[in-house]
Amino acid sequence: MTPTCPGPTLGVVGGGQLGRMLGEAASPLGVDVVVLDPTPDCPASRVAEQIEGAFDDPDAVRELAERADALTLEIELADPDVLEEIGEEYDVPVHPSPDALRTIRDKLVQKRAFADAGIPVPEFVAVDDAADLADAVERFDGCMLKARTGGYDGRGNLPVEPGDDYEAKLSAVGAGDDGAMAEELIDFERELSVVAVRGDDERRAFPVVENVHREEILRETVAPARCAEGVAERAREVALDTLETLDGRGVFAMELFEEPDGTVSVNEVAPRPHNSGHWSIEGATTSQFEQHVRAVLGWPLGTAEARAPTVMANVLGDVSEPRPASLSGVGDVLAAPNAHLHWYGKREARPLRKLGHLTLVDADGAAAADDDTADRDDLLARARDLRDGLTFE
Repeated sequence: MTPTCPGPTLGVVGGGQLGRMLGEAASPLGVDVVVLDPTPDCPASRVAEQIEGAFDDPDAVRELAERADALTLEIELADPDVLEEIGEEYDVPVHPSPDALRTIRDKLVQKRAFADAGIPVPEFVAVDDAADLADAVERFDGCMLKARTGGYDGRGNLPVEPGDDYEAKLSAVGAGDDGAMAEELIDFERELSVVAVRGDDERRAFPVVENVHREEILRETVAPARCAEGVAERAREVALDTLETLDGRGVFAMELFEEPDGTVSVNEVAPRPHNSGHWSIEGATTSQFEQHVRAVLGWPLGTAEARAPTVMANVLGDVSEPRPASLSGVGDVLAAPNAHLHWYGKREARPLRKLGHLTLVDADGAAAADDDTADRDDLLARARDLRDGLTFE
């Protein structure tokens, strides 16, 4: 599409926080956003129009296609077959491609595709029942069990050790009729990620970042990663090689393991903007969300260079049971130099639910990674202190 102002309308399957931030990024470009989401008054509805309906409801997707000039997604629960059929019916481009979504939304299919393409991945096997899981545990001396579809934010992933109740683990992971996948447990040095983006004839990769998880949930992202330059170069190469195996325009987030010997392997890929790329809103010249809008519409991409070292810290529901979401301590974040708060507008706080994030930018630091990580250590500590000062009433 030729860039114009006002611009076209972008239809997004999903209206959570990612849809909200896509709408915020699209607005300055003159691009209107319509989202499809089953939750009334979803987070994206504050900045975009909402069609209320299931992600895979053909009638709801048709309404979205009728109102949009291009379709994309912010959640893998979209149905690739429905998107493909309706995109062709209404002559509306769909990016990333339904084929890419088919590959990524099933973790076993995803891993097989990457392994076949020569992308480095941990060893893995299909698991259909407790006997299969017992075999996998013996083979790998313990494993990471993953539901093939539907997992997110640590849900759908469980470590399994010899002697565990394998039936209970399969049930807890939500394997269901689709079965599950077991992977070897990687003794990694750190978890890395690279947000890469493909446009019409361009591709970009944001700097390699480091992700800090606890209880399988992302807590902080440090940009750039506190790793050796050679490891960062290898991670970028692997990410761009992985991008070549997937069809369509848009942002793809590559989650990676850095092993103690410096080798890099792919953990998982998301066909959309990703939590580990939130730092780019303030920390990069062009955010991952603006890049996704540009790419899906076929517009020129922006630079993916970092402005300065940045830390992103997730604000999770620190509650024991669901309650209305009400956050205090906000003034301290707003008063901190170079700190930025993002509230997602979710009405209910639940245990460990992602309700917002903050970023802290080292405005005086150099953007390039180097051997001295002390400044980023300090930045991470200050971001944690700011985040930990936020409380739910």
